[in-house]
Amino acid sequence: MSGVHATARIRARADGRGGTALPVLESDGPLALRRTRGDADEARVVLVGAMSGPLGGDRFAVEAEVGSGARLRVGSAAATIALPGQVKDEARYTVRLDVADGGELHWLPEPLISARGSDLYVTTRADLAPGARLVLREEQVLGRAGEEPGRLTGRLVVRVGGRDVLVQELACGPGAPGGWDGPAVLAGHRAVGQLVVVRPEFADDPVSARMLGDSATLVPLAGPAALVTAVAPDGLRLRRVLDAALKSLT
Repeated sequence: MSGVHATARIRARADGRGGTALPVLESDGPLALRRTRGDADEARVVLVGAMSGPLGGDRFAVEAEVGSGARLRVGSAAATIALPGQVKDEARYTVRLDVADGGELHWLPEPLISARGSDLYVTTRADLAPGARLVLREEQVLGRAGEEPGRLTGRLVVRVGGRDVLVQELACGPGAPGGWDGPAVLAGHRAVGQLVVVRPEFADDPVSARMLGDSATLVPLAGPAALVTAVAPDGLRLRRVLDAALKSLT
C-alpha cells in the first residue's frame, strides 16, 4: 500500500508590459494553487492544502520557475501538518525553485508542524542565476500544543550561478541523532526557522555577522546571500524574529 503522490508546478514569466504572467499554474491532488491579487509587477500564488498530510508514504513536490524580469510571491493558506498514516513509511515533501537572471522569488509558506508519530523528510533546493533575487523562509514547529513531535528531517540547498552557497540538514524528534534538543542545537525550543536572502548587491556589500536578539543569528554566505537562523518557544515568536530580520535586510 503506497501513499499519495502529487506534484504542483508554477511558472512565472515577464508579460512584456511590466507585469508577471503565470503560463503554468498546475495543481495536483492535495496541492491546490490559487492566484491572488498582487502588485502591478508581481504575481502572487497561494498553496492551499486540499486534504490532510503529508501522511506516511506520501510523496509531495512543488516546483516554481521564475523567468528573467518576472516577480513571484508564493505563500500558503495554512500551516502544513505532518501526520502519521496507515502506511508505515517516511513521507517526503520536495520543493524545487529556479530563478533566472533578473527574476525575483519570495517563497514564504506558513510553518510546517511535526505531529506526534509522523515521519517526514523535507528537501528544499533553490537554483539561482547570478543576477537573481530570492527571499526564502522556512519554519518548523515540533509538535502541536502539549504534544511531543514526530521525526522531522529538513535539508536546504541554495545554489547561485551553479555554486553551492548553503547546504544544511537538521533532524529532530524520535530517532534523530543525539543532541538535537541540546544546548548546541535547539536548546529546548520547539520552533526553528531559516531565512535566506539572495541579492546581487551582497556580492560587493555583504552583511556583517551578528546576533539578532537572544535566539537568532545573521551570517553572510559564500556568495551574494545572507542566512538568518532562529529558534523560539513557539511558532508565533519565531515568526516575529524572522519578520524583524527580513525588515533589517531589505
